[in-house]
Amino acid sequence: MTTTSDSTTAARGVERRTIDVIPPEERHGTPFSQFTLWMGANLQITAIVDGALAVVFGADALWAIVGLLVGNLLGGVVMALHSAQGPRLGLPQMISSRAQFGIYGAIVPLVLVIVMYLGFTATGTVLAGQAINELLRVDNATVGIVLFVAIVAVIAIVGYRWIHAVGRIASVLGVLGLAYLAIQLVRQHDVSAAFAGNQFDIVTFLLAVSLAAGWQLTYGPYVADYSRYLPATTSQGSVFWWTYAGSVLGSQLSMTFGAIVAAVAGDAFLTNQVGWLGGLASGAIVAGLIYALIVIGKLTVTCLNAYGSFMCAATITTALTGRRTMGSNARIAFVLVMLTLSMGIALWASADFLSNFKNFVLLLLMVFTPWSAINLTDYYLVSKERVDLPALYDPDGRYGRWNMVALTTYVVGVLIQVPFLAQSLYTGPFTEALGGADVSWIVGLVVPAVMYYVWASRNPRAPAEQVELAEVAV
Repeated sequence: MTTTSDSTTAARGVERRTIDVIPPEERHGTPFSQFTLWMGANLQITAIVDGALAVVFGADALWAIVGLLVGNLLGGVVMALHSAQGPRLGLPQMISSRAQFGIYGAIVPLVLVIVMYLGFTATGTVLAGQAINELLRVDNATVGIVLFVAIVAVIAIVGYRWIHAVGRIASVLGVLGLAYLAIQLVRQHDVSAAFAGNQFDIVTFLLAVSLAAGWQLTYGPYVADYSRYLPATTSQGSVFWWTYAGSVLGSQLSMTFGAIVAAVAGDAFLTNQVGWLGGLASGAIVAGLIYALIVIGKLTVTCLNAYGSFMCAATITTALTGRRTMGSNARIAFVLVMLTLSMGIALWASADFLSNFKNFVLLLLMVFTPWSAINLTDYYLVSKERVDLPALYDPDGRYGRWNMVALTTYVVGVLIQVPFLAQSLYTGPFTEALGGADVSWIVGLVVPAVMYYVWASRNPRAPAEQVELAEVAV
């Protein structure tokens, strides 16, 4: 039963659901909402920088773009398969991972997911803060960062509806802004020169693939959070394809633009990404609009990170306390703490942004690829989309406290990538034998998937049919 205070909260527009199941009467929307959300989340400056990194670290523009496309297409499949789980389960993504790892065992990847949110929020805040500073014409980096964090806090605290609304706005404005910048780039620079004499190099090509695949795979731990409100009867195929189309198209457009900019601008872009893009504008007023678009573009994905971080924290907390949900006050408190930490990281990371960002993205591939492999293999192949929802909240239930099959597979999946790493701090022996090509994420996806399927299929823990979870008062 909904309490009076809950009704008042809902009337104000603040989301009252956290990690509990979304009941049928609160389900709404169409799969197209996933397209606008993920299109908006990817038409933004961090994705542009991610594409630029492929050229910055050695790839020619043409092959960088092809490599980015391959990475987005492959990584997008994994990301969209996670999204398709949302309508059927009606739960946040990381709660469902209890079916694989156990009630307490799911805490292990959850801690790493929160670290991911902190890192992505921080790196995005660096760029959005620069844009705000350009708008206000101030030099103090702290001003822009603090203002951006404050805006994100309000939207993330209100929750699901506002996040989707920002995504719709960002998707439209992002297309218009990127189109304008592309036209200005062609008018002001010799873009054709960036594609002259391009030569294929397997090492830098695979780096481009990894950068794009890593970008897509890092959405896995929270993508279903934003499809869980769709009606349970929603076609999983339609959720998959609309999510896939929005994420891949948005990412590829941004990354392609980034790769071309890096090839054309060189060091000028490296030293001031936001300022260089603003310089493409014809006049101060248009430049101001570009800076505003950069901020709006970063709002969507940064709100996703802040919102998702609370979902992870709630999943950890409820596992230890035995509760099935958390209140809106807890959301406010955690979102503010998370954003404060991210703000501190942003102020530190801004000194060497590009190098820090590249290493961060590639490191995330190492820890999240095995998690996605286990989650998707179990849900689609072992459990065949059948989940005992009440047992996800019961340490003594079907899924238990710890699932050593999943945890052992996860550890193996992380460690087996080490010989294939190509990080600035460490290069694995197999990477050296491959001439420096980083294929660790492919190993981290295939090996755990096969290992978990063979091992878990011997003793599947799925129910014969889906077991639903009754609505809990919040």
